[in-house]
Amino acid sequence: MLHEKPVEARQAAGYADTLREILQQPGTWQDTFDLLHGTVAQQRLAKALDPRPAHIVLTGSGSSIYIGECLAPLLQSGLGVPVQAIAAGTLLTHWRSVLPPGPGLLISLARSGDSPESAAVVNTLLAEAPAWRHLAITCNADGKLATQYRNEPRVTALVLDERTNDRSLVMTSSFTNLLLGGLGLLQSTRAGIVQSAVEAAAANAQNIFDSHSDAIAALAERDMRSAVYLGSGPMFGAAREGALKMLEMTGGKVITMAETFLGLRHGPMSFVHPQTLIVALLSADAAVRRYECDLLRELSRKQLGMAKLIVGHDIPADVLAAGDVAIETSASVSNPDVPAVLAGVTVTQLLAFFRCLQLGGKPDTPSEGVLTRVVEDFALHGTTP
Repeated sequence: MLHEKPVEARQAAGYADTLREILQQPGTWQDTFDLLHGTVAQQRLAKALDPRPAHIVLTGSGSSIYIGECLAPLLQSGLGVPVQAIAAGTLLTHWRSVLPPGPGLLISLARSGDSPESAAVVNTLLAEAPAWRHLAITCNADGKLATQYRNEPRVTALVLDERTNDRSLVMTSSFTNLLLGGLGLLQSTRAGIVQSAVEAAAANAQNIFDSHSDAIAALAERDMRSAVYLGSGPMFGAAREGALKMLEMTGGKVITMAETFLGLRHGPMSFVHPQTLIVALLSADAAVRRYECDLLRELSRKQLGMAKLIVGHDIPADVLAAGDVAIETSASVSNPDVPAVLAGVTVTQLLAFFRCLQLGGKPDTPSEGVLTRVVEDFALHGTTP
């Protein structure tokens, strides 16, 4: 189904860029892995961590902050320093009350690096919080984050391959490659990403494309009015990104919510109606999965939701009900969270893509006239002490 139309027909239907950028991900992951092991990238990442920061804050806007939410627990575990994700807009307006005391490292994650908040946050903290150093990871060599600070010793920039600078409105391959780029900070630790983890992630994605895209498309064709995305730990950032992808690509026609598995019981379960799809992104940790599967069994017992789309390793048969779809992924002995997160994100990209087409939309330019690929400039007012 993914390859059944020629490129010209995909362009006419408004999805050539989005589909290409989703499908190119396995190859680009290897490219990013290779880049991270190159001399230039290793020098820049080592510079960002020298001296070792007391705190690390990941920032970005939209999808980029969800990359930070995926990364934060993995970086904190691997580096042994406190790591948190704070949205760029929050830093712009409330940095004095939310930014931890320095010295610290602010990591700006951005596809274009040209969103109004991106440079504004860096400029503010360079002036007002001089103990903080900066690392910008971006897909755009010509963006402000990559070019504006070349003479500023406190700012380091790491630019990914140009192919990751998605042309589509929504972020797909840029999301997953920026995630891998951030994990490059672990390369000098025992938690550093190894080749086998990237290969496992690529194999999972290719299997999703080859063997599960029709089932995902069939779910997207059902009378889905809303969708809830569930994840735990680093998978919660993936769940948040999945919810945003569906919202963006359907122009808000499918209402979405992201929640943790255990958090769903505390009120948000009331969101789940007969026309609600439940998207469950299972943890790579077997102990965590036991909690998650208990919640899925409860949803089946209560007959909540239209269907479940479950992605993960070692999915128990008894969590599935009639009409559910299970996408079994292979595990990785090293860095097991990496293939799990990338598989979950890939599935949610395809789900949103197919739902957009089903509703008559154009995935390359959904919400035309409302959203733009880069947020339009807006007035920057500064903050008072």
